[in-house]
Amino acid sequence: QVQLVESGGGLVQAGGSLRLSCAASGLTFNAYAMSWFRQAPGKEREFVAGITRTGVTTSYADSVKGRFTISRDNAKNTVTLQMSSLKPEDTAVYYCAANLRTLHTFAGSYDYWGQGTQVTVSS
Repeated sequence: QVQLVESGGGLVQAGGSLRLSCAASGLTFNAYAMSWFRQAPGKEREFVAGITRTGVTTSYADSVKGRFTISRDNAKNTVTLQMSSLKPEDTAVYYCAANLRTLHTFAGSYDYWGQGTQVTVSS
């Protein structure tokens, strides 16, 4: 079965960095656009960053542009989110998601989801 497994979350001080990874199995990885979403307590799940099947095109939420970088390795079936200059408002559970159709900011369009990894940024 399809599995997306996130790792790399944790507690970091404001201004610090974290690197999230998502390992995919059970799917043809290079057929899927991949994205990261996040959900803070009491808030809706929101798009953070996405990357197309080939990795040529990326997209970012305005709130993370210039601070986060998404990348993928189709040979290793992994997608990574490098986060820097972290802010307390980045605190959330971060989810990896796969979309067979296209890179999209709408969470409902994604086919598979990971279980999430907690990122906590202290002030």
